[in-house]
Amino acid sequence: MSRLSSSFAARCGLSLPLAALLGGCDLVVLNPSGDVARQQGDLILWSTGLMLLIIVPVMVLTVLFAWRYRASNKDAEYKPDWDHSIMLELVIWSAPLLIIIALGALTWTSTHLLDPYRPLGRLSPTQAVKASERPLEVEVVSLDWKWLFIYPEQGVATVNELVVPVGRQVRFRLTSSSVMNAFYVPAMAGMIYTMPGMETKLHAVLNRPGQFPGISSNYSGAGYSHMRFTTHSVDDAGFARWVSEARAAKTPLDAATYLKLEKPSEKVPVMRFGGVDKGLFDRIVQMCPDPKRPCDTHNMGHGGQPGVNNRHAMPGEPEGALFKGNEEKHGGDHQSKPSGPAEGTQNPGSEANRNMTQLLRPRVPGASAADRA
Repeated sequence: MSRLSSSFAARCGLSLPLAALLGGCDLVVLNPSGDVARQQGDLILWSTGLMLLIIVPVMVLTVLFAWRYRASNKDAEYKPDWDHSIMLELVIWSAPLLIIIALGALTWTSTHLLDPYRPLGRLSPTQAVKASERPLEVEVVSLDWKWLFIYPEQGVATVNELVVPVGRQVRFRLTSSSVMNAFYVPAMAGMIYTMPGMETKLHAVLNRPGQFPGISSNYSGAGYSHMRFTTHSVDDAGFARWVSEARAAKTPLDAATYLKLEKPSEKVPVMRFGGVDKGLFDRIVQMCPDPKRPCDTHNMGHGGQPGVNNRHAMPGEPEGALFKGNEEKHGGDHQSKPSGPAEGTQNPGSEANRNMTQLLRPRVPGASAADRA
């Protein structure tokens, strides 16, 4: 008996530190600082609660049936020929059906209300968005492996630093320079993907001042683990002060600076730019940030290049896939295919293998081969 007591005490002693550690965890997804994230957290709780209405009774009944109808219980009723009960069938089918209907209704309404493209209807449960108040616009570019934030109205830009006013709607326009990423500030809103040649949108708000971590939640290569930034939620005076400090930065974000910034780098410290070239974000979306390269404005949002699958071939280019015969369709070159032999086949330890996001420049009418290199 003493041996059992000592074993029990030892297990309790080991579990207490674990319980203390878990008690100190801040489940930011379920305790966020933004109204959008709060609604999403409530949606998780409601969905979990509805599902537990089935899971918990099933678990309890499994144990109860096993105990009641055990071999040693001679008092349990034994009916080997029983095969049907209308009441039992009603319970078995109606309860899950009602839960599915409730989950479906909850999913339908929340999908529309929390659509990231939809402007916010409220800033908090007690505060509606004023019709006269414009949202703060922030343009986001995921680079290898860092985040670029452009404030077009304020004329400033930052790397790995996002600053927003408390209680003001923020309208994010997002894209990527090379590969798909996912922008995610758990305290503010759900994640939204960024893709090269495309623009996505996110509307969100932070209701409490503080510093909140932001991450990339989609693997994008060697430097993905360090692709983090801090989101600062400040009052209006603090935001105005920060904008003034950012404008004092000597380096502007022009095309030349962006092309240097676009090159892969890891563990990049916070950077600020005191000016931004007008229309730079739109050129990034079209994948033609270099002013020497012409942009195809008719295909904005599709990689800045003519569609290659639904048009007749341009001079010197292959026919679009939809205009080819079955015998002509086969594998071919693509934008992310390396221009030469893969380094890993000859030199497995090559530093070039760290960049798994190579994206060759698209062929744009008027651009030379050197421009595409």
